[in-house]
Amino acid sequence: MRKALFVSVLVAGTFGASGPALAQKLSQQWDWCNAQDSGVAPDLRISNCTAIIQSGREGSKKLATAFNNRGLAYDEKGDYDHAIEDLDEAIRLNPKLVQAFNNRGVAYLGKSNYDRAIEDLDEAIRLDPNFVLAFDDRCWARAMLGEFEPALADCNKSLQIRSDDASALDSRGFVYLKMKNADAAISDYNAALTKNPKIASSLYGRGIAERMKGNISASDADIAAATKLQVDIADQFAKWGIPKPTQ
Repeated sequence: MRKALFVSVLVAGTFGASGPALAQKLSQQWDWCNAQDSGVAPDLRISNCTAIIQSGREGSKKLATAFNNRGLAYDEKGDYDHAIEDLDEAIRLNPKLVQAFNNRGVAYLGKSNYDRAIEDLDEAIRLDPNFVLAFDDRCWARAMLGEFEPALADCNKSLQIRSDDASALDSRGFVYLKMKNADAAISDYNAALTKNPKIASSLYGRGIAERMKGNISASDADIAAATKLQVDIADQFAKWGIPKPTQ
């Protein structure tokens, strides 16, 4: 799948367990269930979200959060079907949970179901017109469908909301790469890498764009750096319609 642009929902505060020991246990389970982007293994997050779901101690909104967060962990494992099942349940429990619509859209991106992904991202944006990740994700989905002008509009909106977002710059660079606009792609990839020098997709994309311009040594250096960060990056881009470079 593409770079992950999903978001957990954090739960904090007083929990409904009986007694301090149970309350402490439930609080710890929430810490693990909430632990996206902290280096916590997906399986540990799944098991703790599952314990919360099965505890019978939470109301519908907190249960929706637990299903949302477990769905993210399944998505990270590449188990998109289980992710979608959990996100379906999160949305059933809390139809206004904007993060769940965005995250289900991301799971459909992982299945290469771009039209279905856009439906969920549309709803996330309807619920929150400034939900920046949904614009970025929809930009990507539209690029994969060859809808380049709408894709650029979404990336531009994402950057309007958060101008220093390396992810949106990387996405817009990808749109320009698909459009074979090498100069614009390089400009956006440069900007993304200024924010974060270790974005493998930006390094690889810039390498492909440099190759379009005939700058073979610069291309080789970027592609080598990207491959060091993510060994399968060339295969990933090939799945996205960007062929591996020939010597």
